[in-house]
Amino acid sequence: MKISKLCFALGLNLGVLGFGLSLATASDKPNIVLFFVDDMGWADIGYRNPSVFESPNINALAAQSMDFQQAYIATPTCSPSRATLVTGKHPARLQMVRHIPNNAENGFDNFGRTEKEFNLLATDPAQFPCRNWLPLEHTSYAEALKEQGYYNLFVGKWHLGHEEYHPIHQGFDRQIGTTNAGHPSSYYPDYFKNSEGLEDETDRYLTDRLTDDTVEFIESYDRDQPFMVSLWYYNVHGPHQGRKDYLGYFEAKGLTGRYAHYAAMVKSVDDSVGRVRAALREQGLEKNTIIIFLSDQGGYFENPPFHGGKRSDTLYEGGARVPFMIKWPGVTKAAENQSVVQSTDLFPTLVEIAGGDPSQYKDLDGVSLVEALRANNVLERGEPLFGYRAYEDLYASVREGDWKLLAYRSGTLKLYNVTRDIGETTDLAAKHPRRVKSLTKKLQRWEQEMNVESYSGVQ
Repeated sequence: MKISKLCFALGLNLGVLGFGLSLATASDKPNIVLFFVDDMGWADIGYRNPSVFESPNINALAAQSMDFQQAYIATPTCSPSRATLVTGKHPARLQMVRHIPNNAENGFDNFGRTEKEFNLLATDPAQFPCRNWLPLEHTSYAEALKEQGYYNLFVGKWHLGHEEYHPIHQGFDRQIGTTNAGHPSSYYPDYFKNSEGLEDETDRYLTDRLTDDTVEFIESYDRDQPFMVSLWYYNVHGPHQGRKDYLGYFEAKGLTGRYAHYAAMVKSVDDSVGRVRAALREQGLEKNTIIIFLSDQGGYFENPPFHGGKRSDTLYEGGARVPFMIKWPGVTKAAENQSVVQSTDLFPTLVEIAGGDPSQYKDLDGVSLVEALRANNVLERGEPLFGYRAYEDLYASVREGDWKLLAYRSGTLKLYNVTRDIGETTDLAAKHPRRVKSLTKKLQRWEQEMNVESYSGVQ
């Protein structure tokens, strides 16, 4: 019996006898595994699009989880989505509303390092100065969970700054496979140019290598404390390069080019999810481990039944709505939940799950989902959800109830009923001027709170 399991049993016994209630409470904290996939669209999963994708392990997880059908990323882009996940703060508040560019034009060297704190984008009409790293003063969920006795492992893509801002300086106890890059140059070795990350590897597909290291961690874990594993995949971000055997498999099924590669990449992520869950079962940890699955933004290709995606109209549903499911053994029921939720909600949820008080952390922009997880009810939010980016004319969204306002820096406003018109095909702004005015006022107030009103299209 491992030390952690022995202490768990002893803690329960002491608690029953009345001698060690605090020990029993500490020992009963669940482990947490967070699967965070890069660029996986809402429909890029087998159970939502079986004609293209095969994902039996993700399908099984969804069938066992609370599967949030209306989950959004606050700023659907690589670096901002990660910054919000780590801090619970909206990217607008963090001044990180674009990806970290890592290019010479913005002062980065060949190793993805820079001394410039902010970057600009020529095509951004607002010329919003965006951060090149996540400042260390923000409390990360790893730091918050450490206060509750957790050990934190980070695996994979970071994209929140170069070495001095890496996970091990943001509260994580160990990092594996982390580089300064936003994506690999190849999913086969050498994975990264000008990086020492995983340079010992000679043949394995990148996702398999990261999964192997995660499984090894689970199999050898013997600390007397709960753990959180943050497995942040480089998949399914470009370059679209599937594992060779899976590529051949999907080509034989009739897919070609990037589509075959992409389906193969999704299947590799699915394999990884299955292998990590199997390791938890084999170690007797499955019944005390929460599984969370989430993507950082909409997909690169088509995103049916939605409009938009990673490359264009990204604040439409196809770019902003993502897969999101949570399996909490003994707590959540297997169900589809229609709550309108956002990536800002994960930090307070993790803190409350771990036994902490989210209200102790300043400027959190989300709410804990624990009540919804326990009761399987529809979360009633007091405020709308705001999306925000700084790339092109379309820059903000406001989701409240069935309605969604899209705001452009040029002053254009569009309104959709996303419940009745899931593809956002019919702009209802002219028919509902009062609703447009109400949502616009809320966006104006929010921009002032975030201190971004000088870049507004509605002020």
